[in-house]
Amino acid sequence: MTTPYAQGMLDVGDGNQIYWETSGNPAGKPVLCVHGGPGGGGRRGARERFDPDAFRVVLFDQRNCGESLPHAGDVSVSLAHNTTEHLVADMERLREHLGVDRWLLYGGSWGSTLILAYAERHPERVTEIIIQGVTMTRPEEIDWLYRGVGRFLPDAWDRFWHALPETERHGHVVAAYNRVLNGSTDQAVVLRAAQDWCTWEDSVIAHESLGRPGAYSDRPAAGLVAFARICAHYFANNAWLQDGQLLRDAHRLAGIPGVLIHGRLDLGGPLITAWELAKAWPDAELQVIEESGHTGSPAMSAAVLAAVAKFAPASRG
Repeated sequence: MTTPYAQGMLDVGDGNQIYWETSGNPAGKPVLCVHGGPGGGGRRGARERFDPDAFRVVLFDQRNCGESLPHAGDVSVSLAHNTTEHLVADMERLREHLGVDRWLLYGGSWGSTLILAYAERHPERVTEIIIQGVTMTRPEEIDWLYRGVGRFLPDAWDRFWHALPETERHGHVVAAYNRVLNGSTDQAVVLRAAQDWCTWEDSVIAHESLGRPGAYSDRPAAGLVAFARICAHYFANNAWLQDGQLLRDAHRLAGIPGVLIHGRLDLGGPLITAWELAKAWPDAELQVIEESGHTGSPAMSAAVLAAVAKFAPASRG
């Protein structure tokens, strides 16, 4: 296990501090690992993808999750200053704080949406991009994950919907859960809604090829609440992105080499998103992993490692 050689809390304003750490070679090629969720901070396995002799690996927890403060596991913590725009600004502030000129971006799922938003805003700061599980958080993608895919899992979706208080069962299911998760001040009520939210997420993943039960619920209570609150907050607001914005602005990625790695059997995030992005971004290579779903597979892991090796410093061959 690679251990950090430096870590800290960065004040990003609005009363927020984000946790960051660096590992590997201080003089190595900078890479920023961007976690999923949103709200899925606290996990450090991404650093193991990178040769510690060749790369300077930066991890951070996005606002209000992981070790960042204040933590959304406390229902009294407001998410008013937690939007995609805030997170893009946090990434740029972290780059300046660490004295990095340009860096490789690596991440997946929600992390890929944030990577694209940052890279399209600051293309001059990005050397390459590796994405494992492409999302652009468009309304159609949100609707598919929290409603459309229920056609394959009608029993699980019915439980997801009817777990809500009867008074909240109107409108879109994401908006309904957001009203509970970010409208109630009762910690027990919010925890129950968070458990129900993650049970639905688990149901989708568990039915994928190589999926496993409990993939999202395997968190302590505070982490569960933070994850569900932040997810609902973002998805009820379409991540504060115009519909199709990231695809429309993909031309801003011109000249940035990318590798898009996506499982053909990704039940919650269908391949069409990665395919459309690859068509709009000529410098990106799309690799379809035939037997993989959203949570990956040995072949997907091998593809990620090959992409990392491709972008390793030239001096290492």
